[in-house]
Amino acid sequence: MYINTVPQQKHIRTACSIFFFISGFGYSSWASRISTIQQQLHLNEAQLGTVLFAMPVGLILTLPLTKLLLKKHSSNKIMLIGALAFNIILCLPGFTNSILQLMAVLFGFGASRNLMNISMNGQSVAVQSFYKKSIITTFHGVWSMAGFAGAGVGYLMVANNIGTHIHLPIVGGIMVLLALFSYPHTLYQEPVPEKPRPVFSLPDKSVLGFALICFACMAAENVMYDWAIIYFERSTATSSSFAITGFVVYMVFMTMGRFGGDLIVHRFGIVNIIKISGLLVFFGLLFASLWPTPWVIFPSFAMVGLGVSCIVPLIFSLAGKDKSANSASQVASISTIGYLGFLVVPPSVGYLAQATSLRWSFGILSFLGMLIFILAINIKNKN
Repeated sequence: MYINTVPQQKHIRTACSIFFFISGFGYSSWASRISTIQQQLHLNEAQLGTVLFAMPVGLILTLPLTKLLLKKHSSNKIMLIGALAFNIILCLPGFTNSILQLMAVLFGFGASRNLMNISMNGQSVAVQSFYKKSIITTFHGVWSMAGFAGAGVGYLMVANNIGTHIHLPIVGGIMVLLALFSYPHTLYQEPVPEKPRPVFSLPDKSVLGFALICFACMAAENVMYDWAIIYFERSTATSSSFAITGFVVYMVFMTMGRFGGDLIVHRFGIVNIIKISGLLVFFGLLFASLWPTPWVIFPSFAMVGLGVSCIVPLIFSLAGKDKSANSASQVASISTIGYLGFLVVPPSVGYLAQATSLRWSFGILSFLGMLIFILAINIKNKN
């Protein structure tokens, strides 16, 4: 049963936003130190790709568990469990001293992130149902704002030579306290029974196109988290601290896109925004690969940030219009395909880069944006 008095709605919306902040700050904190950990463990691009593969594997393998839990329990409980595990595991990467240890940590990081993010997005879709106007991209705007803040803190840590064994545990501890503080104000969702389905079931045909768009967007977004700093540093021969500024530009424009997304949706419609977003991703990655200089990469990363900013929340919003299913369950079904973008694409960048170069990898990946554009053309307008 949804709570629908105005004061309670505001408290629930705020609490949901805080969990998006927790997710964004924690993940961006990890992303800002990938280059540092690569240097500490002396990993080449292919080895780093293998290590990064562990996170989406953990995420994918726990999807059936997440879907099962969401059928039996309210999403806010699963969200809390995921948030606590996510931030406890965030404390560990700086203490690893081998590839296997780091892979084990990242496997757990992906699994806990899956629990938190799917239930968190389910909460956001449910909160959206309280409002006539679109508000859902602002939740992801909070995530991006947190990501920007996490990247900024990461920059300060790198610039002052503060190790990951200090930086990440501090972040993890603060985020755990924030999750415990916010949980009492989150939304209880009555689980909706559904027909039994295979463990790794595909989404229904009605939302398969949505899932494929999420696949391409999540792939491009996670490539930026995992490789943007390294690409900037290697292609421009700059320092690690300066390379982080490229990632910060990406996060700033992603944040701007998400906070402005709801207003733009009212004017141009969901489908048109998704089309434009796909083109921004395509040209942003393409330009960055063709002209790898700071003054081209900065605006190119800004284009990619704007491009990926609103696609996933808008797709979840479209899927959430189906009142016959629990919103968290719908998000989980779409994520079955969408998260394959995390699983397959970002680690593949390492193998492509080892065989060719990072420039070629980014150039090839630009066609993810074109795929989004083509798929969006076939969406039935449900604005």
